[in-house]
Amino acid sequence: MAGSSERLRRRGLWLEYTTLGWNVVGSALVLVAAVLARSVALAGFGLDSLIEIVASLVVVWQLREMNAAERERRAMRIIGTAFLLLAAYVAGQSTYVLVAQSHPHRSLLGIVWLGLTAVAMFALAAGKRETGRALGNRVLQTEAQVTAIDGLLATAVLAGLIVNAALGWWWADPAAAFVIVYYGLREGSHALHETTG
Repeated sequence: MAGSSERLRRRGLWLEYTTLGWNVVGSALVLVAAVLARSVALAGFGLDSLIEIVASLVVVWQLREMNAAERERRAMRIIGTAFLLLAAYVAGQSTYVLVAQSHPHRSLLGIVWLGLTAVAMFALAAGKRETGRALGNRVLQTEAQVTAIDGLLATAVLAGLIVNAALGWWWADPAAAFVIVYYGLREGSHALHETTG
């Protein structure tokens, strides 16, 4: 049984390292695309990728010493707080863009990368969810939700970028960013609630 648990722990670490690598590259690409296109949705997604990096590092830290209950609670607080901060930033920025009627440009780089990211994140989330359940590890299971949400957010932002590029509906970009606000609030609250339960 111990060998099986160790194999699962190594698999969880591999999934986190893969997520880290993807998001390090992705956050840089998406933030460059955001600046070039003046896209609040891409900027929000880039910041979300940075939070995903932090969440993955927290899970790696937690998986290295799985029996530490206080470490698990601290990990959940870090993830929850990061999501709430993301939601606050994106809400403020999206509101500003809508009020100022700042029109983002088209972003082929953003569209291509977000399409690839959605596929990658859904696959990684499924692996993390399965591994977390098998290990009985709440942090890995919660981070699987974070990764699935990253895939959903990539899909939502991708839709906004495509609508803006195809139809010229500039407001689709900040509207898509509000999806990030909703999920950031939801997941941040959930993760913080887990620390009290």
